[in-house]
Amino acid sequence: MVASQETTGLTMNLACRVGALLIFTFFSTPALPWGAEGHQAVGAIADQLLAGSPAGAKVKEILGFELRQAGPWMDCLRDVQKQKDGTFKYVHNPKFGASCVDFKDGDEKARMEDYARRNWTNCKSTSTPPRPCHTEYHFADVNVQHFDYCACAGTFPHDIVRAINAAVAVLQDKPAPAPFSIKDKKEAIFFLAHFLGDVHQPLHVGAVYLNPKGRLLNPDGKGGLNKASETHGGNSILDGKTNMHSEWDAIPKDLHAGPDKAVMQRAQQIPATPGEIDTWAASWASDTLRGAHTAFIGVSFSAVDKNKKWTARYADRKAYEATQGKLKREQLAKGGARLAQIFKTIWP
Repeated sequence: MVASQETTGLTMNLACRVGALLIFTFFSTPALPWGAEGHQAVGAIADQLLAGSPAGAKVKEILGFELRQAGPWMDCLRDVQKQKDGTFKYVHNPKFGASCVDFKDGDEKARMEDYARRNWTNCKSTSTPPRPCHTEYHFADVNVQHFDYCACAGTFPHDIVRAINAAVAVLQDKPAPAPFSIKDKKEAIFFLAHFLGDVHQPLHVGAVYLNPKGRLLNPDGKGGLNKASETHGGNSILDGKTNMHSEWDAIPKDLHAGPDKAVMQRAQQIPATPGEIDTWAASWASDTLRGAHTAFIGVSFSAVDKNKKWTARYADRKAYEATQGKLKREQLAKGGARLAQIFKTIWP
């Protein structure tokens, strides 16, 4: 199907920049159903890059787990629920299986319940109705008509860039800035092990805003943000039996067991991020935002349905999936390399 005029214009405007982004995305395996496997892959890449280093030893001493194990922790917290008596209880969900099993009992279970309690209502939720604050630390929804993370629609005081910076501050022996509650360095490492994955997932940073007919809007333009135009990082865009966000959360099936040789080689090639460490998260988000442009090239959208959702339509689904798989591998390599860079910088 031919893309809409607005989407075609987006394609033409972004094509030259997106082409540069894909120079290194050299893999060909198609993506299948970044859940736990994606976060484990980012952690595993960092584990290998930190092996034998002072930073690796320090992370192991504080965390007590491999980063591969720690990666899904922030998602395990979604199964902590507030009880009628005001207490918080974690109930292990078999859906997440082995990815959360290390945290389901004893002190680790108590840590999750305490963390959720401290990060439940400590922010001004961006959602209607309000959600637990810690569930909103995972993303920003920057309009893909931008090329850089900015103070604009879709960013907020507790978004993913601020969350990463808060965890880095704690590792530097500084207090976590409001609204985040991070009680110790172990918790800060849990933050980073997960959020370095999320900040490299294109639809955790970039988003399209659509009118009821499925045409692109600019929430930073005249008239400002209309909440009804939000697609929530693709969660409100249907794609067959799932949604666009979930399709991008998935990683190539052959990486479920861990990064392969090609991904590790690419991770070793990722250059160190320049500048001060507290500028890195915004820089990475900008890089991912440019990658998010790829996710919307060759895509048009149906009119909104009665459930306030749109449907994605692809000019060439096979070509789209091939590009998607390549970009995912690149982003996983960057996430693992940059996670290791944080720790090597703090503990050289």
